[in-house]
Amino acid sequence: MTSVIRIACLAGIVCGGQAADAPRTRLVRVTGTIQAVRSNNVQVPQVESEEGGRLTLLKLVPNGAAVKEGDVIAEFDTTKFRDKARDAKARFDDLAYQVRQRIAQNKSEAEKRLSDIQQAQGDLDKALIQLKKGPVLPEVDRLQNEERAATARLKVESLKKIDEARTRADQAALRILELQRDRQKVALDRALANIEDLVLRARYNGMVALQWVWRNGSMGPAQEGDKLWNGESLLSIFDPEEMEVLAMVGEPDAALLKPGTKAKVLLDAYPGAEYVAHFHAASPVATAATGSPIKNFLARFRLDSHDSRLLPDLSAALVITVETKP
Repeated sequence: MTSVIRIACLAGIVCGGQAADAPRTRLVRVTGTIQAVRSNNVQVPQVESEEGGRLTLLKLVPNGAAVKEGDVIAEFDTTKFRDKARDAKARFDDLAYQVRQRIAQNKSEAEKRLSDIQQAQGDLDKALIQLKKGPVLPEVDRLQNEERAATARLKVESLKKIDEARTRADQAALRILELQRDRQKVALDRALANIEDLVLRARYNGMVALQWVWRNGSMGPAQEGDKLWNGESLLSIFDPEEMEVLAMVGEPDAALLKPGTKAKVLLDAYPGAEYVAHFHAASPVATAATGSPIKNFLARFRLDSHDSRLLPDLSAALVITVETKP
């Protein structure tokens, strides 16, 4: 009889008065990588360069350095860009002076044309007064007065037409200079902005992780004096206070991805280290690699504690404990 009870206990039917449907535990293990919740990838500035898009690195913060918002993290050579800005400033000042000079010239010439029109109008008024004496003047004098009046009238009309045409021409010439000045101002602002872009600053407090670049025939972090391509990844800044684990969870285990799910985090680089994380979010649709029937959900588990050993891109394992019924 005792052996029967032992067999039943091992089978989970009855053991010490417990019900046969007592919950059992199942461990689900998935792999992933440590990532920072907040991180910023810093690239080489994309500015025009005379060296085929390459910039010379003058200053770079060391790997693992702690930076604050606004700190200089990298700086590139600005000598040639300052020369361009100086030339652009000189051309802009020259065009601005030409615009002011043209405005003064247009005003002076407009006043002179107005004076000529007023003088011609005065001559016309005098001629018209002389025409009123026609009945008492000899025929020759009357004809001469009519000729003078007609000539004065034509002169006034001609001067007014000339004034309108010259005014339009002066305004067009001034507008051309203004457009050239404005375009040069844009070039100057771009040159000054390029100089500012060559000094990279941290956007928020965090830790620096240098990216590997191709240099001297091998891969490695950039160093001062290197010539780097525009848009090339230089470093990343991450907030070490908030870290998470990105893991691929199989579609059959999707029921685990719910609020309150806890997981134990193990680091491959530190075998004795253990941490606790909680489920935060997951992709809404399971995906599979090309040609593979296995689908997975991308899940994010936030770490509940902070440790200096928790760095981005470290491989980690998530162990999720699940209670199931037999």
